[in-house]
Amino acid sequence: MPLVLGVHSSVDATTVQIRDADDGYHVGSGRVPHPVAKSSQCEQQPADWWEALVAARREAGVSAVRAVAVVAQSHGLVALDANGAVIRPARIGPDPEAAVDAEWLISKAGGPEAWAEACGTVPNTALAIAKLSWLHRAKPDAFNRIAHLLLPHDWMTSRLARRYVTDRGDASTTGYWSPREECWQLDLLALVDDDDWAPRLPHVLGTDEPAADRDGVIVAPGTGELMASALAFGAQAGEVIIDVGTTGRVFTVSNQPTADASGNVAGCADAAGGYLPVVSTGAAAAVTDAVARLLGIDPARLERLALDAPAGAAGVVLDPARESSGAKGDAIGSLIGLHSGVTPEHIARAAVESIARRALEGIEHLRSAGVTISDKRVTLMGRGARSYALQRVLADLVQVPVRVMGPQQAVTGACVQAAAMVHGLPAGEVAQAWGLSDGRALMPDAHADAEQTVADAAQLLENA
Repeated sequence: MPLVLGVHSSVDATTVQIRDADDGYHVGSGRVPHPVAKSSQCEQQPADWWEALVAARREAGVSAVRAVAVVAQSHGLVALDANGAVIRPARIGPDPEAAVDAEWLISKAGGPEAWAEACGTVPNTALAIAKLSWLHRAKPDAFNRIAHLLLPHDWMTSRLARRYVTDRGDASTTGYWSPREECWQLDLLALVDDDDWAPRLPHVLGTDEPAADRDGVIVAPGTGELMASALAFGAQAGEVIIDVGTTGRVFTVSNQPTADASGNVAGCADAAGGYLPVVSTGAAAAVTDAVARLLGIDPARLERLALDAPAGAAGVVLDPARESSGAKGDAIGSLIGLHSGVTPEHIARAAVESIARRALEGIEHLRSAGVTISDKRVTLMGRGARSYALQRVLADLVQVPVRVMGPQQAVTGACVQAAAMVHGLPAGEVAQAWGLSDGRALMPDAHADAEQTVADAAQLLENA
């Protein structure tokens, strides 16, 4: 019974799982929060991720594992000096201070079309290349010390493997690696600084290539958290996956790379040899969290209120803040259409419908980018996926079955990848053998007037 260790380092915490590599049986788990950021800008010390991993591993129990895989938040930048020391705290997630850099990079390369063709993704404030440009502009002394340029998962894997490596999935989130050509785009990095970048970049491992074998423990390539989630339940090409975390994302597995010059779709690669077009939909579970606080109720009560209100929330619409807006502070969104007859039920319903509407918008962005979308079902995951009200509203709006998966898909995907290394099998075969794709499905109400609900909300937003 070989055991594998999966690690997921998110913005908030590091979670680990230990599973049987043969059948996926869950043996143990642990979770340790990261220190809260001390400023409005999200900067984290990579050493805190490692300390959390060690503590979570201890909490999980069981010592001997045959393989380990690390997945992490993709949108971060870890710069190391010639001695391998972290130069400064890692910048994590969308970074408003890098907004001017993203715009400058787009202009410098000749426009969004050129960027989309070069690496599949138009620069935004979350991408590593925008953060690198900010570092060059704002912290030149730190920039000049860079000897190795990594993402969070790369850095944690390097601690295990003792070499600088990455995988194609996470590499594709940097803004300087091409999923189409499967290589680093050094000319894009030269826009930031005309220097020799090749020796500073990690080696991109193949999907079945281990990072190392340390005393009989295989270190898997690891990947980004969305790519790992797709591995966890063997996502099929065209199957829409809606991730409802604090912010929302809509993505799918594709057989073809994308190049969306509008910037709505990030043309990423996946961790299994395919592609993973991704749309960020802005504030998601953060919306229902904020509305529950506003109404002075707990999440369970918000659920009941939302289900008691009619579709369309009597004309009340909540317009969530967009993650890419670059706005400072903790803006969640705007309530539109308030009138004298509004009740707490209407506001709760508007919050839930806002998340579902943005998901539909994300699906349309994927279609507009030429991505083939299956109409068999959609998959809902993330902490917000536990909301029955959201499940119900989403099923009625998309009018296809909604499969509901648990909130820890990324760390489970890490276990799947580690087990695939042990058995020498594709990750999809491991996920299928473990039965991880058997989520609960919710059928839509055939009588729901989805088109009218969406159209009414769109009209109100247009007139606001």
